[in-house]
Formats: sequence, C-alpha cells, structure tokens
Amino acid sequence: WKEGTERKIEKEREEERRNRQESKERKRERERKKKDRQRKGEWKEGTERKRERGKERERERRLRATVFSPAPRWGVSVSFSGRLANMATHVFLTGPPGIGKTTLIRKAAEILKSSGIPIDGFYTEEVRESGRRTGFDVVTLNGRRGILSRVGSGHSAARHEYRVGQYVVDLASFEQLALPLLRNTDFDSSSVKKVCIIDEVGKMELFSQTFIQAVQQILNGSGTVILGTIPVPKGKPLRLVEEIRNRKEVKVFSITRENRDDILQEVVTAVQNCLK
Repeated sequence: WKEGTERKIEKEREEERRNRQESKERKRERERKKKDRQRKGEWKEGTERKRERGKERERERRLRATVFSPAPRWGVSVSFSGRLANMATHVFLTGPPGIGKTTLIRKAAEILKSSGIPIDGFYTEEVRESGRRTGFDVVTLNGRRGILSRVGSGHSAARHEYRVGQYVVDLASFEQLALPLLRNTDFDSSSVKKVCIIDEVGKMELFSQTFIQAVQQILNGSGTVILGTIPVPKGKPLRLVEEIRNRKEVKVFSITRENRDDILQEVVTAVQNCLK
C-alpha cells in the first residue's frame, strides 16, 4: 500500500511538473506571437512610410520638371497640344512652413529694389517671446508693422473670432495695413510695371474677402507682377490658393531644403522676365 501511495504521489508530482512546463511553453508561445505581430506592424508602418516618401519625391520631381523646364527662345511655352501659351506674369513660391519662403522673398525684394524696379507689399514675420512663438505680424517693405495673429485662449466665446489652430487672427489690423498696398498697385497711371510682394496667401489672410478680391484683381490686371507665397496643399483645399497654383500665367517655384540656397537668382530672373 505504501509503495502504491508513493507511486501515486510521484505520478501526481510528475503531472504537475508537466503542466507547469506546458504552461510556461504556452506563455512563451503567446509572447513570441505577440512580438511577431508587433514586428509585422512595425514593418508594415515602415513600408508605408517608405512608400509615402517615394510618392513625395516623385511629386517634387514632377513639380521641378514643370517649374524649371527651359522655355523656348521666343519667351513662350508650348503645351502638349501644340498651342502657344502666354508668358508667366506672376511668380509664387510654395513649400512647407519654415522652409525659407519669406527669407527668399525678402532677399529677392532687396535685389529688385536695388535695380530700380518699383516694388511694394508685405511679408509675414514670426513674433516670439522667451523663445516661444506667440503669433505673426504683417510687415510692409518700408517697415510698418501690424498684428496678423496671436495665440488665443483655449476657449473663447467670441462670436466673430477667426482662428487657425491656436492662433486668433486680427482681421481688422491685417486689412488696415495690407489692403492699401494692394489697392494702390494696379491703379498707377505710370506705364512702368511694378512688383507687389504678398507673403502670404494663406489661411489667415483668406479670412478677408476684401483681400481675396484685391489679389484676384491684381492677378487679372497687367500693370503689376505679384511675387508671393502660397502654402503646400494640406487638408481642405483653399480656393484662391488652388486657383493661383493652376493658373497658366503663374510660375510656381517649389522650395526645398536642397534648392533653397541656390534658387534665389532663378526667382529674381523669373520676376524680371514677367516685367518685360
């Protein structure tokens, strides 16, 4: 009886050890499958990111091929249908925020002004306090400054408040400073063409219907060449921005980290060609 009892106890112990071992193996298998799923997810995300980067590079390549394709010697471009298209009459820069569009615009404006070309307009400048960006100002070429936007409170009950992200747009301040510059450009009796700097035609500025009308009037006129900036497509399309981008008479330069240090002279030359 004693031997039988011991064998029974030993058998139970052996079964318990076997169960523990199987439990450990099942746990290890679950962990392995979990890691496999994570690796597959990371691989999938990495593949998607790589594919998106490839698409972005292809879009930039096509845009550069369109923007920088050499024009025929007669100053006109030929479409695929064989019909002659008009020369560019306006120049715009596009690119992601912080890429250097405003810096290029200011340098180009200085070069054009130093060569005796009549020029006016405005550019947008960051406002920082203690190293933190708190908003944007509109600055005219002669140094006048006005508020475009400031960081607002997280919640506001203002009925007619214009917001872009965390920024509240001061529409009255913007219109008071920018609109007179645009209205005066195309009504000069002088036959000499002028350049108008518009930095930028973006979400904040497009809250102003009067601004939209003024820009469209200059685009459709013949006495003023716009040297401006537009944002890259993101989210809901901005109607005027897409109109500018798709106009045949507008030359659009795509600014990248690779070309921003070398493209200044091409921009200046494009504006000078528009003035001819």
